[in-house]
Amino acid sequence: MTTMRILIAAALVAGLSACASTPMASKEADAAAKEFKIPTADAARVYIYRNENFGAAVKLPVAIDNAMAGDTVAHSYIMKDLPAGKHTITGKGENDSSVTLDAVAGKIYYIWQEVKMGLFAPRNQLQEVDEKTGQDGVKESSLIAPL
Repeated sequence: MTTMRILIAAALVAGLSACASTPMASKEADAAAKEFKIPTADAARVYIYRNENFGAAVKLPVAIDNAMAGDTVAHSYIMKDLPAGKHTITGKGENDSSVTLDAVAGKIYYIWQEVKMGLFAPRNQLQEVDEKTGQDGVKESSLIAPL
């Protein structure tokens, strides 16, 4: 077997092992989250969404302040309420990509998790986006059940 065939076989095995599903929230919870309301005056809300088909069979872990927030899959999002202050959101894949927010209470933040092709596994790039772009991306996606 050539080196290239071994690499391709390894990539396929790695990709197939990541095909597990992610538990989704109820349709009612998804609809309520898409109202884009702040839950309390002393919290910020963040939506981390992945609205692409690329890498559809692969879930990518997301952490907030080094605590697991959930795994995204194609057309899914995570919604979390955070206390005011600095927070680091990290998407994991073949690479780690992070965004640091200085969260302000009463504000909503939108983070797009763009998926890209990697050598052995998908790569991801987290980017803070504006409200319209973020809301449009979340509306194309479904809420992941909270951990």
